[in-house]
Amino acid sequence: IKITGFITQKKVIHRGSFQKIKRLILNQKIYDVILDRILYGGYPAGKILNEQTLADEFSISRTPLRKVLFRLEWEQLLRIVPRTGAIVTEIEFHKMRHVFQIRAELEDLAGRLAAENINHTQLSSIKKLVQACKKLAKMPQNSKKLIELDLNFRDILYEAADNPVLKDQSQHLYHLTLRLTATLFNTGDWSDLVQMSHDEYKEIHQALTKKDIKKAGDLRRKWLGLHLDRIKLKF
Repeated sequence: IKITGFITQKKVIHRGSFQKIKRLILNQKIYDVILDRILYGGYPAGKILNEQTLADEFSISRTPLRKVLFRLEWEQLLRIVPRTGAIVTEIEFHKMRHVFQIRAELEDLAGRLAAENINHTQLSSIKKLVQACKKLAKMPQNSKKLIELDLNFRDILYEAADNPVLKDQSQHLYHLTLRLTATLFNTGDWSDLVQMSHDEYKEIHQALTKKDIKKAGDLRRKWLGLHLDRIKLKF
């Protein structure tokens, strides 16, 4: 009897853990969908998100949905107002300039760490992104595809840097500025934008291949500065 009870208890614990994992996966999927809509303009700045409407869309109760919304509020992409809902935050250009200043320091560090640690597989992956840019230049304008390439590049770079704290902080700040980037990519000259990404990845790939620590950091700072200059001209 004791053995049976023990086995039954283990099954209950296992079932409870499985349900918890399912909820976490679902919450992450919902977070990814809402984040995507905010970053790429599906939810423009100032839009009010109705909790019940979202809960109905994702077939969940409002309690787990609020956890997702609170997370996005912590990331400063939403502002939750009682009896109103979650409001997509406005893009504050003065604040964005400060964010880019901090990003420059983090990207410099990421470039230097990546140059120290990068392996052949990661270098090969970056080289493929350079080639992908050439193909993208011949395609109709697709700003989301260009951003996806940049996200892939960052994933490889930060994997090579091998500092999860640095990656988390940098990713948070990247998300804060991504709406500006998406707007620029939607309205800028397509061939120039793709060429800029191509040249950035190519130069950094060369520095990483040579294990040139200072050059890799300087290039990360340089290309972020050029990106900011284009944003200033646009806005």
